[in-house]
This record gives sequence, C-alpha cells and structure tokens, in this order.
Amino acid sequence: MKEHNHNEHKNDDYHDHHHGISIEGKFRFAVICTALVLVFEIIFGILTNSLALLSDAAHVFADIFSLVISWFAIYLSARAATGKHTYGYHRAEVLAAFFNGISLLAITTWIFYEAIHRFVNVPEVKSLPMLIAASIGLVANLVIVWIFRGESHQNLNVRSAVLHVIGDALSSVGVIVGGTIMLLTGWYIVDAILSCVIGFVILFGAWRVVSESVHILLEGSPKNANAEAIAKSLLSIEFIKDIHDVHIWAICSHYNSLTAHVLIDEKDIYAMQEILQKINEILHDKFGIRHSTIQLETVGYPEDALLCNTKHEK
Repeated sequence: MKEHNHNEHKNDDYHDHHHGISIEGKFRFAVICTALVLVFEIIFGILTNSLALLSDAAHVFADIFSLVISWFAIYLSARAATGKHTYGYHRAEVLAAFFNGISLLAITTWIFYEAIHRFVNVPEVKSLPMLIAASIGLVANLVIVWIFRGESHQNLNVRSAVLHVIGDALSSVGVIVGGTIMLLTGWYIVDAILSCVIGFVILFGAWRVVSESVHILLEGSPKNANAEAIAKSLLSIEFIKDIHDVHIWAICSHYNSLTAHVLIDEKDIYAMQEILQKINEILHDKFGIRHSTIQLETVGYPEDALLCNTKHEK
C-alpha cells in the first residue's frame, strides 16, 4: 500500500512575497543613486585625468547592471507558479546571482590588467578633485549597503548585487587612500598596489557567489540538510521503519525541497496523519525544508536505498 502526501509551509511563502515587494523599492533607490554616482565619476574622471576614478566609474556601471538584473530577478521570483513553470520563477534569483558573479570575475580580471599597466606606466593625476569625487561615491555605496543589510544574509541574488556595491565601495576607499598618498608624497605606484588588493577582495566574494549558485543549479543539497542527517532524524519517529529514495534540493537560496519514500507497517496505517505531521515538522524546523512530498509505503524491497540511483542512461 502507498500513500502520497504533499506539504508546503504557507506562512513562509507569505513572508517571502511581502519580503520581495519591500526589496523592489530598495532596488529602485539603489539603481537611481548608483546612476547618479556613475555620471558624477565619469565627469570628474575626465576633468582630473584620473584613470583610477574612471576605473571606479566602470565598476559603478557594472553595479548598475548587477542591480537591474537582481531587481528583475526579484520581480520574476514573486510571480505565481504556472503549468509550464511549476515552481514559479525562484530560480531567476539564482541565475542572476550566477551572472553577477561571472561579471565580478570579469571586473577583477580588468582591475588586475589595469594595475599591471600602472606598475609600468604610472599616470599623474589631479589628486584633490579625485578625492572629492571618490568620497561622494563611497558615501553613496555605504548607504546602499546599509539599505540591504538584512536581505543580503538570506538571499543569494541580493548578496551578489551587494557584493558588487561593496567592491565598488572598497574601490572608492582605494582611490581615496591612494589619492591622499599621491597628494602628499607623489608616490603614484600606490594606486596600482591598492587596485590589486581590491581585486583580490572582489575575487574572493565573486568565487563564493558563483560556486553557491552553481551548486543550486546542479540540484545540490542545501548546506544544512543532507540525506543521512535527515534519515537519522526521521527514523526516530515512532512507526517509521525505513527511509529511501531521498531527494533534497534548493529551488533558490531560501527555498528548500524534499521528496522521500517512508516505510511503515501496514498495521500502523491508522497513524498516517500523525506520522506525516511529525515528518513535516522535523523537516521544516530542523532542516529548513519548506516544500516536501512524502510517499508512505507498507512494502519494502531489498534494492531500496537511501539515495536513488539516477545514473544517466545512454
């Protein structure tokens, strides 16, 4: 005998929809603010002949691109599921995070390339106007980071966008420090050194975003939920004899799902609802799994295993 159960925690979904709506206004503000900084830095970069400031402007342009992509992904992820997309558009956030991470890696490559050239050919710039422009850009970036301070810890897509802004803020700090040293000493090579430091900081963050998004896109298990730990917890429930064919994956950075077959005795079928309720409580409260599909069975087979054999057939 088999019994199928589907469970989803509606309260969490309700929270996320409201959460997504509130984020949209923050993205709107961030895009407008960053666009103003871009125009400002381009004008001052040309007037001061500052390659560092123009480089920072290029980073700001990438920030705008990142924010717009992430903003659009938030909009898509809030759309309801359809017959064609039965999980909705949550994966749009993960795709946005992936492309943002790739663009960060590209920007880092460009920073290193420019830094090498500055070691060889050190440019002379008007330091004081450069300091003023970089300071304004830094303040704007810090305001944006502060606005997203809560969401960036829970949402991979938002975190990737915030990493862009943090990278630009660090770049502005480098321009300010380098500009101050150049203004006082004339040691223009400091600019290249700081650029390399900033590049490594951005590279580390970008690699984390790309690796996490690829893990989700490849249907990897969430960090806090692996099959062995889940099976051990569920086997502690009365009446459950075995767990097999477990699949765990993340739809996006904050939406985890699971399917599993659960073996019980046929004489215990009267406790089916109690068993399912306990299973779903453990999955949600202990492992953060919001969407679960459980198939209860009363007949087991020797070939049953915790993990399903899903080898690709030629």
